[in-house]
Amino acid sequence: MVSQTDRKFERNRRHARVRTKISGTAERPRLCMYRSNTGIYAQIIDDVKGNTLVSASTLDKEVKTKHANKEAAKEVGTLIAARAKEKKITDVVFDRSGYVYHGIVKELAEAAREGGLKF
Repeated sequence: MVSQTDRKFERNRRHARVRTKISGTAERPRLCMYRSNTGIYAQIIDDVKGNTLVSASTLDKEVKTKHANKEAAKEVGTLIAARAKEKKITDVVFDRSGYVYHGIVKELAEAAREGGLKF
C-alpha cells in the first residue's frame, strides 16, 4: 500500500533546507514570498537585524486582484519592486519558500525583476 505524502510538511522541509543556505544582509536582503489559497504575500527582510524592510500582499489597497492567481502575483511583484525602489533597494536574494518555481511564484519573480530588482 502506497502512503500519501503531507504536502505542507514537505514544503516546510524544503523551506528549512533552503534557509540554511540563504540569508539576507543589509547590502542584499532576502525577498521572501508566501502563497496561500486566498492570497499572496511578499517581504524584503534583513536577516542580520531581523527587520522587514518592505512588504506587499494582495491585502493592500493598490492591488486590484484579491485572489491568489497569476494576475495578483504580477501586481504584488511590481508593487514590492516599486516599494523597494523607494527605499533604494536594488539587489535581493529570492527565497521561494520551498515552492516550485512555476506559475504564481514565477510570475511574482518576473514582475519583481521587471520592476527593477536584481536576483
